[in-house]
Parts: sequence; C-alpha cells; structure tokens
Amino acid sequence: MFALYGIGFVAACLISILLTPLVKKFAFWVGAVDAPNHRKVHTRIMPRLGGLAIFLAFVGAYFIVSPALNTFNKDAGIALLLGGFVIVLTGALDDRFQLSPKWKLLGQLIAAVIVVAFGFRIDFLNIPFGESWNLMSWISIPLTIIWIVGVTNAINLIDGLDGLSAGVSGIATATILVLALLMGGSSGMTVVLLSAILLGSIVGFLFYNFHPAKIFMGDSGALFLGFSLALFSIMGFKQATLISFLVPLLILGVPLSDTFFAILRRYVNKMPISAPDKSHLHHCLLQLGFSHRATVLIIYGISLVFGLCAVLMSQATLWVAVLIAAALFAILIVGAEAIGIISKSRRPVLSFLQKLRVKALPGKITK
Repeated sequence: MFALYGIGFVAACLISILLTPLVKKFAFWVGAVDAPNHRKVHTRIMPRLGGLAIFLAFVGAYFIVSPALNTFNKDAGIALLLGGFVIVLTGALDDRFQLSPKWKLLGQLIAAVIVVAFGFRIDFLNIPFGESWNLMSWISIPLTIIWIVGVTNAINLIDGLDGLSAGVSGIATATILVLALLMGGSSGMTVVLLSAILLGSIVGFLFYNFHPAKIFMGDSGALFLGFSLALFSIMGFKQATLISFLVPLLILGVPLSDTFFAILRRYVNKMPISAPDKSHLHHCLLQLGFSHRATVLIIYGISLVFGLCAVLMSQATLWVAVLIAAALFAILIVGAEAIGIISKSRRPVLSFLQKLRVKALPGKITK
C-alpha cells in the first residue's frame, strides 16, 4: 500500500515536470500573462496558469494509483476532482480575464458546496478544556463553506514571490500527510494518498516556479492548493481524537496569520479590507533588506515550525498543547510588530515590553 503512495507521488511529480513547459507555452498563446506594476516584484512579463499543470498532474496520478486501492474513500477523490475543476476553471479565467471578486467568490462557493454535497463537513469541534461539540447541519454546512473559501483565499494572498505559495502549500501538505499517517484508518489513508499526489504535483511545479521563476501558478494554482488543503483539514477535523481544534489552524499558520494581519492592518489604517497593499509578510521581509530567495526560505522555515508544532500538538497532552499554542501566539504577535506587518508606527506590545524592561533595569537604561 505504501509503495502505491510513493508511486502516486513520483507519477504526479513527473507529470508536473513534463506538463509545466507545455502549460507555459499555452499561457503565452492565450494571453494569460502577468505584467509588472508598482505592486509586483517581478520586472518582466510572466506566464500564469501554472496551476493548470499542478491540477492535471494531480488528476493523472490519481487515476494511475486510486484504482489499485480498496480502502480508499473514492467520494473524497471525486469531491476534490469536481470541486478542484471548478476552482481551477475559475482561477484560469481570472488569470486570463481578471474576473471581478464576485465571480471568483461564486466559483469558490460552488466548489465548497460540491464538497459539502459529498458529505465532507466540519460536523464537530474539539474545544480545549471542553467537550466536543456536535454541530447541527444548519451550523456545520455554512461553517464548512466559510472555512473552504477562507483557506482558499488565504493561500492566494501569499502568492507574491517566486515559489512562495507553492512551497508553503507543499510544507502544509507534507504536514497533513504525516498527521494522516499517525491518524491511520481508512480516512487517514485516503488523506495520505491525496496528500502524496498533491505534494508530488507541487514539487514538480517548483522546478519551474522557484526563484528565478519561469512561470507563475496564478490564481488557478493558488486557489486549487488552498481548496485542497481546506478539504484535507476538514477530513482531519473528523478525527478529533487526534486532530485538535487548533492543529488545522497551525498547519495553515503562515497563510492564515498573514490573512489575519492583512485584515487587522487595513482596519487599523482605515482601508477597505479588500484593498491591496505591499505590507504582507513577504513584502515586510523584502523591505528589511532580505533578498528574494532569502525571504522565501525564511517563510519556508516559519511554515516548517508551524508544521512541526502541529504534529507535536496532535500527540501532546492538553496542557502541553496549550503551552505550545500560547508560546507560538506570543512569538507571532511580537514578530508581527517587529517587522511592521500591522503598522509601521503603532507597536503596542513592543512598547509595553520596552516599558517593562525600563522598570526592571532603571539604572542601566540610557537614552
């Protein structure tokens, strides 16, 4: 069985490597290109639609491996393929025609409804220091749809540097794969297979997408990766004995925290929540003087830390898990203020810590 998972990974990787150059030519042919502007980091016209190669590699490898598995939940595969098709089509149209936000949202909602229709929902929550809450359909269905749409767009928001979104998604996928192996059972093994195939598709694409990139994944790729990770995490929620309420949030820690800080930043600066800016995590690191490649590798490192903490929390006692979560949250807030991701001038937590330091060492602090 595990050999088949390896075959799925390798097949997806090879198909992605072979298809990406063809997709690159297709993107130029149909005019799905990304021109540089004041918000973009690249300085030349770049082909988009890279997500098409990732999706087709996933589909090809899926049909190579899945027929040989008896314990595989085929509903999960079909839900991902059908919903993924809608998502990739929506993203591809946006890559070419720049769809309005309402049409993009419509495509995401349709894909999310497909997942729900196949029975995949957040049907209960495992709250720390409390009992699991079984959710009624009228709560679980909209909550699931909100989660899918939210994660889908969170991955899209960090797609700002060569290899960034693909690499972070790959690390999150690998983390989910490890957790699914620990989880076991038919549901866990289904997630292992789907994660292995998706990871192979991402790795193959990264050969062309890592700095200096030859092609961008575009919305077709970022939305598909976000959609896939959202579905995998929902399947993880169903195994609440091992996957706590906080673990899926940690797996997607980088995109979700960047989205949270973007919303908070725009609120603090009295900007529309949908307004674009150049204060995302990767922008802040670039402004601090890090190179393009170094910035991407730093964010990879942060993603790895989140992933490691997610694995540790899934196996830890409740109190240890809470301590890990509290420490991560504190580091996240201090780090966010230090690099100015919320505001360049307002840093209340750092100011408070500085005041404490002054009071603790009054004789040693000089101007």
